Amino acid sequence: MLKERQSSFLFGGNAPYVEEQYETYLADPDAATGEWRAWFDALRETPAIDGSDRDDEPHAPVISSFVELAKRPPRAIAHADTTLANDAGLGLARKQVAVQSLIAAFRMIGTRTGDLDPLMWTPPRAYAELTPAYYGLTAADMATIFSTADTFLFDDDATLKELVAALKQTYTGTLGAEFMHLTDAEQRRWWQMQLESTRARPSLQATEKRRLLERLSAAEGLEKYLHARYVGQKRFSLEGAESLVPMLDEVVRYGASKKLRAVVMGMAHRGRLNVLVNIVGKPLRALFDEFDGKDPERLTAGDVKYHKGFTSTVDTPDGPVEVMLAFNPSHLEIVNPVVQGMARAKGELLGSADGVEVLPVEIHGDAAMSGQGVVMETLSLSYTRGHGTGGTVHIVVNNQIGFTTSDPRDTRSSFYTTDVAKMIEAPILHVNGDDPEAVAMAVRLALDYRTAFKRSVVIDLVCFRKFGHQEQDTPGITQPLMYRAIASHPGVRTRYAQKLVQQGVLTAEEAEGYVGERRELLKRANETDSSEAVSSREEAPSPAHPAPSTKALRSLAHQISTAPEGLALHPLVKKMITGRQEMASGKRPLDWGMGEHLAFASLLADGISVRLSGQDSARGTFNHRHAVLHDQTRMNRPDGVYIPLDHLADASGNAPGRFSVTNSILSEAAVLAFEYGYTTVNRDALVIWEAQFGDFANGAQVVIDQFIAAAAAKWGQRSGLTLFLPHGQEGAGPEHASARLERYLQLSAQDNMRVAQPTTPAQLFHLLRRQALAADRRPLVVMTPKSLLRHPEAVSTFEALSEGDFREVLPDTQVEASRASSVERVIVATGKVYYELLEHRRANAADTPIIRVEQLYPFPAKQLAAELARYPNLKTVAWCQEESRNQGAWSFVEPQLRGLLPTGAKLAYAGPDAGASTAPGYHSAHVARQSALVEQAFTG
Repeated sequence: MLKERQSSFLFGGNAPYVEEQYETYLADPDAATGEWRAWFDALRETPAIDGSDRDDEPHAPVISSFVELAKRPPRAIAHADTTLANDAGLGLARKQVAVQSLIAAFRMIGTRTGDLDPLMWTPPRAYAELTPAYYGLTAADMATIFSTADTFLFDDDATLKELVAALKQTYTGTLGAEFMHLTDAEQRRWWQMQLESTRARPSLQATEKRRLLERLSAAEGLEKYLHARYVGQKRFSLEGAESLVPMLDEVVRYGASKKLRAVVMGMAHRGRLNVLVNIVGKPLRALFDEFDGKDPERLTAGDVKYHKGFTSTVDTPDGPVEVMLAFNPSHLEIVNPVVQGMARAKGELLGSADGVEVLPVEIHGDAAMSGQGVVMETLSLSYTRGHGTGGTVHIVVNNQIGFTTSDPRDTRSSFYTTDVAKMIEAPILHVNGDDPEAVAMAVRLALDYRTAFKRSVVIDLVCFRKFGHQEQDTPGITQPLMYRAIASHPGVRTRYAQKLVQQGVLTAEEAEGYVGERRELLKRANETDSSEAVSSREEAPSPAHPAPSTKALRSLAHQISTAPEGLALHPLVKKMITGRQEMASGKRPLDWGMGEHLAFASLLADGISVRLSGQDSARGTFNHRHAVLHDQTRMNRPDGVYIPLDHLADASGNAPGRFSVTNSILSEAAVLAFEYGYTTVNRDALVIWEAQFGDFANGAQVVIDQFIAAAAAKWGQRSGLTLFLPHGQEGAGPEHASARLERYLQLSAQDNMRVAQPTTPAQLFHLLRRQALAADRRPLVVMTPKSLLRHPEAVSTFEALSEGDFREVLPDTQVEASRASSVERVIVATGKVYYELLEHRRANAADTPIIRVEQLYPFPAKQLAAELARYPNLKTVAWCQEESRNQGAWSFVEPQLRGLLPTGAKLAYAGPDAGASTAPGYHSAHVARQSALVEQAFTG
C-alpha cells in the first residue's frame, strides 16, 4: 500500500492543482500563464491519450491526459509524445508538464529524503519520483530554461539544474514540510511561499543565535548536573533532545510577538524536569528538594517529581506571558485534552473569543503519538464549536524509539508517527534536532500559520534518547546499532557551539562561558537553604446556599418555558414546552427536566456560568432536557435554534451568567478530560459532563482514576467538575444499566469527591446549586436516573426548591411517629429502586419504613443514625439495591451500616447475587430479578 501511494502521489497532490489551472483557462484563456495556456491549447487540439472525444467533455479528458502523462515512465511518455503531436512547441509543453510534476513530487515527498536524523544510523532511501529521469527529462534538459511561475523559488525562469538544486535545498534539508494534503489552496500556497522563498533556511541575527546556544547550554547543563549528583534516580533525561528547550523558548518569546498572553503546555515524562526549570520557571531549589526527598507542600499523597506541573509568568521583549505546564500521570497522552480544556477556559476568562491569545502546546512522544487513541480523540476536538481552541502547536519529541521498540515494522502502520495528524489536515514540519536554527524557524512558521489561519500545526523534532527509557535502563541490549551511533554523538550543544565559532558569532571561550555560568548557577541553587514553610491548604467553610424565593423561581420558570413567536417546534417538543408552562403556572408539579433547568437558570441569574457537554446533551439522551429548541422550518431564525437559558433577564435586564451546552464528539476520554482541564482554570462555573449512558464512562476511566479522584491528593489541584451518569436497571441490557457506582465509591477517600444519587427534582436542584456555590470545590458524581425523568411520583413543588437545601438522607415521612416504636424492620436504599419498593409496599399494604440515602460519599453516617434512632425496637436493617451483590453500593455501605446498627439489630442484604455482567439482557429476566429483590427487601 505504501509503495502504491508513493508511485501515485500526483493523484492526490498535483491533479487538483492542474484542475484549478484548467478551470481558470476554460473561464478565460488569457488568465492562464503563458506556459499553461500553450499546453492546454495544444492538448485540446490533439486526440486524448485514451482516444476519447474532447468536444463531448473537454474538462475530464484533458486533466486525465495530464495526470496520466505525468505519471508514465519515460518510454510511455515518449510514445505518448509522438501520439499527441510532433511539433517542438508541444514537446516543450510536455517537458514543462514533467517539470511541474517534479516540483509536485518534491512538495509531496521531498522530506522523506531530508537530512532529518541526527544519528544517521539507517541508510537513506532513494525515491525515483524525485529524479528528473522519472518524468522523461534527460541530462540534455538540465540546461533548458523552464517557467517557475508556479513556484516562489526564483523571480524569473530558471534552468532545470537550478530548479532541482533549489527544490533539494527547500524540501530535503534539515527542515522538511508536509502540506500538500491540505485541501485549501490558499493554505497550500502560503506554505509554498514561506518555504520556497527562503529555501527553508532560517535567517537569524547573531543575538538570536547566541540565545539558542545559551538555552542549549541550560538544557544540557541541568541534565549533566542531575546525572552526576543524583546517581541512579529516575529523571527521564532530555539528553539527545535538548533542542526542545530552545524550541519552547521560541514558542513563548515569538508567541509574545504574535500577541499571545498565555501558553498552556502538556507533556509526558521525557524532559519534563528540564522544561519545568528552563521554560516554566520552577525554582531549582524546589527541584533539588524533590530529589532529596523533601516535601514542603505536605500534600496528602504527593507524586513523583516528573508528574508535576507548574505555572509562572515569563517576561519577554514583547510583554509578559503566563506559562502553564499541566500535571500529568504516567498515562502519557491523556494530558492532551486536559490542556485543551485549560486553554479554552483561559481564553474565555481573558475575553479571547477565538482563543488566539492562548496557545495550547501538546508535547508528544513519537511512539505515543501514533499509538495512543486519546491523541486521535483530542485531534477530533480541534475545530468543534464547544471544544475548539484556535489551533494547537503539536510538538513530537521523536527519539525514534518507544521503550525498546524502534523497528518500523513494529512501531506503527504509517510512514511517519505524525501521519495521524493528517486527519485534521494539520501541516507537518519535520526538523533535525541537531539544527537549532531550523528548530527556531519551524516554531516561527507554526505560529505564523496559526495566526493566519487559526489552525493546528505539528512539529516533528527528530532527535534521540541518550540513555534508556529511564536512567537504570540498558538500551544497548535491544538497540545495539542505534546506541553505537549515540555513543559517538558529541551532543547538539557542542555541535552548534562549534558552528557559531566557525561563523565568527562568538569565540570558543564565550561558548564555554555559557557552560560555566550554568554550572555555577546550579551549584549556588543547591547550596541554598530550602524553605521549610508549609503551604496552607485549609479550605474555607462552605457558606449556606439559600435558594431563590418561590416568586423568583416562578419568574425564571416562565422565562425558560417561553418560546418566541414563529418558532416552529416539533410536536413532541411543543408538548414538552406546554407542560413546562403548566409547571410554571402551578398547574403541574415540577418534573426532573424542569428542576434541572431551574437550577441552571437560578445560577445564571446569580452570575454563575453553566457549561454542559456530552453526547446528545442539548436534547438529552432520554429526550427530557431540550435545552436547545430547533425550528423545524429553519426559516424564522438564522441559526435555526433558540436556547431559552440564553434569554434570562434579571431586574436590570441582564443575564450575567453564560450558558453553554454542547453535543460533543463521540468520545468519552477526550471530552471528559477536556472538561476536567476547563474546571482547573475556570473555578467559578458549574461544569457538567454527561455520559450518554453511565456505563460509557468506562471509556474514560483513566481520567476518573488519575485526575478526578486523585489530583487533589497528588498535586493539590482542585476541580469542581460534575459528572452526570445515567444509571438504573430498566431492562435495556447490560451496557445501558449501570454507571458502575461501585467504582466511584471505591475511589472515594480523604474527602476527595462527592457521590450522590438524588431521587427528586428538588434534590437535584439543591445538589447542583451546592456544587456551584461551595467554597470547597471538588468533583461531584451524580447517578442520574432514566425512568425517573417522567415518573409521576418523582416530582417536586416550587416550595421544595425555594426552601431548605440538599439532604443527604431522606426519611420516610409516610410512617406515622406513633407507629415508630412498633417498627422492627427498616429498608435503606438509594436511587430509583425506592419507587419500586414504595409501589410494592402500597400493593401489599405493608408498613415497613424506607429510608433513602441520597449521598453515598461522604457517607452521611450521622444523619442515617438519627433516622434509625427513630425506631427504638429495630431488629433488622435491610440494604436493598438493584445491582448485583458485587456491584452497586453494597460493598461500600456494609461496614458503614454495621457501625450504625442499634444494639441487637442485624444487617440484611436484599438484592441480586454476584454477577459477571451488570444486568440481564432479557427483559423477562430483568422483571423477575426486580420482583425478587423488592420482595426480599420486605421479607428476606
